[in-house]
Amino acid sequence: MKLSTPRGTYDVLPNNQEEWFYVTSVCKDVVRDFSYKRIDTPVFESTDLFRRGVGESTDMVQKEMYTFEDHGGDSVTLRPEGTASVCRAYIQHGMHNAPQPVRYYYIAPMFRYERPQSGRLRQHHQFGCEAIGDGSAQIDSEIIELGWSYITRLGLKGIKLRINSIGDLTSRAKYMKDLKTFLNGFEDKLPKIDKERLLRSPLRVLDSKEPETIQIIKKAPRSIDYLQDEPLEHWNELINLLELKKSALKNFGYVIDHTLVRGLDYYNRTVFEFQSTTSGNQGTILGGGRYDPLIELLGGPPTCGVGFGSGIERMILELKKQSVEFQNSIKPDLVIIHLGEASQRSSTLATELRNVHISAILAPKKSIKSQLRYANNIEAKFAIIIGNQELESGIATLKSLNTELRDRTVSLSALNIATSLKKVTI
Repeated sequence: MKLSTPRGTYDVLPNNQEEWFYVTSVCKDVVRDFSYKRIDTPVFESTDLFRRGVGESTDMVQKEMYTFEDHGGDSVTLRPEGTASVCRAYIQHGMHNAPQPVRYYYIAPMFRYERPQSGRLRQHHQFGCEAIGDGSAQIDSEIIELGWSYITRLGLKGIKLRINSIGDLTSRAKYMKDLKTFLNGFEDKLPKIDKERLLRSPLRVLDSKEPETIQIIKKAPRSIDYLQDEPLEHWNELINLLELKKSALKNFGYVIDHTLVRGLDYYNRTVFEFQSTTSGNQGTILGGGRYDPLIELLGGPPTCGVGFGSGIERMILELKKQSVEFQNSIKPDLVIIHLGEASQRSSTLATELRNVHISAILAPKKSIKSQLRYANNIEAKFAIIIGNQELESGIATLKSLNTELRDRTVSLSALNIATSLKKVTI
């Protein structure tokens, strides 16, 4: 039997690492600008964390979790999303005692039993940001701006921000009652999957992708019409802040989408998604919102929170669709081509060059023609040729492989070679 990756998973091969390096580098650059610190949580957690946090009625808990009993008889689940784990860590480690809000980010694998398709995998990697301990509209606008900055810094175009408020617990109770009454009037026209969702939670129906349901919910009650007092003030302030950002952020804009609810039970108030409008399928590439009840639900003190998640694989797919050039590619600065008795000195020189932060590798010892072909094939920027003559004179030729720069002579000193390389690449 030929072994291969499990369905819905894949290997990130060396040729694909440069796109991963590019995307994750942008993640880290953006969070640094917003002062978010990295947090890492276990790949598996107690199953109860996700049942309580994500919600028993959600598709994620009902159908998508990888849950098993370990040898000690405990039920554990491979992490399907990141927010619940970060909130568990916040409670466990007393992070409410730190200056609030705390700002965290993660880049980590998630696991969901889904039907594998383009941009949807059973193991995927997620970039997520969480701001915990601040209930203001200002922090909502910050997390939205962070998501926008990440997407635009990657180089994507045609991005649309959809935003809504699903209210607090008080306003949502009245809204849910009226929404259920409305949907019950169309129960005979709803597809089977949405009839099941209606029984579990009327909000799930608003998240439907079924064409018949999409037409029905266009006339459904709107959650923002049920906002009162502080939740209404919060919503209006957020919209004002987003209007102000239009003048500060190039091409920034948003639309209020009354059907946007997100798919997890912990969301309340602000919810948002960034969608690509260039690929034709309006795919969501980043989504999030406010989850004020979650930490208390998990046993912590009443604490507000807001965040987002974005799939790395889905983002790479969108970058390729838009033909965005991946920068920061992993290619050697220099290949050392060695002839005759020069192998030992070449090996030492490679070490010395790496010590001064020049990526240098030795070509496989063959003919000079084969070694030059190798250097070109791996897209090295420069090559240096060292043979017996160069060993005796201490002088070698530095060849530019991918530019029109002329060859130059350099001494066999790592510092001299490094200086020459930096001069020609500035």
